[in-house]
Amino acid sequence: MKVILLAGGFGTRLSEYTENIPKPMIRVGDDPILIHIMRHYAEYGHKEFFLALGYKARVIKEFFLNYKELNSDFLIDMNKGNIKFYNSPKDNWVVSLIDTGIDTLTGGRLKRMKQYINNETFMLTYGDGVGNVNIDKLINYHKSHGKLVTMTAVRPAARFGELTIVDDKITSFKEKPQLEKGWINGGFFVMEPEFLDYIDDDNTMLERTPIEKATSEGQVMAYKHDKFWHCMDTKRDHELLEKLWSSGDRPWTKK
Repeated sequence: MKVILLAGGFGTRLSEYTENIPKPMIRVGDDPILIHIMRHYAEYGHKEFFLALGYKARVIKEFFLNYKELNSDFLIDMNKGNIKFYNSPKDNWVVSLIDTGIDTLTGGRLKRMKQYINNETFMLTYGDGVGNVNIDKLINYHKSHGKLVTMTAVRPAARFGELTIVDDKITSFKEKPQLEKGWINGGFFVMEPEFLDYIDDDNTMLERTPIEKATSEGQVMAYKHDKFWHCMDTKRDHELLEKLWSSGDRPWTKK
């Protein structure tokens, strides 16, 4: 199944990094977070990717153009100009890099990918969130209900300690727990091509009118994922992912 990644935003809340590179190219460990996301899908056999680019699209295009060279050892015959590669990466993916416009919003980026979908069911996610979502179960759930959209719902960790208060008395305190109530959009969508008809143009934000309208018509179902998920939205988020990677605790890399 084809996988579309929204990788064109400005990443303004990570301006420490995104002045020079787009948000999906911020590294966690040795690789951009974009590669971590793609490897997760590839673990489940989905290796055909369509990247919806915008801000600093050239950086991502150049990265993939040089991917083999940058991730291999090699010998150069300076006389003949031949190159022999050693230990080349085994990421046997097919990657399409599509510039969807510098100012296009998320819905518009998706709409511009219509010609590449070929009227098939597809997957969609953002270029800044990782999780150990079971892709096989997600797809099977989508197929079971027959609606246009399946959205993965997650419960992230609270940014601050969570209090339970009864009559002004604190009855429980948990330091940065996973939220017990309230689910949020975690990305990792499965969609039918007909959903694209809900998107008007480049100025449409996916998460507003299209999703809201489809939801009001009963066309959006939630796949609940209560295990690891983390969005790299701020410098603090990036530092947490780096800490997990350095410690060897890398839950998004495992099925």
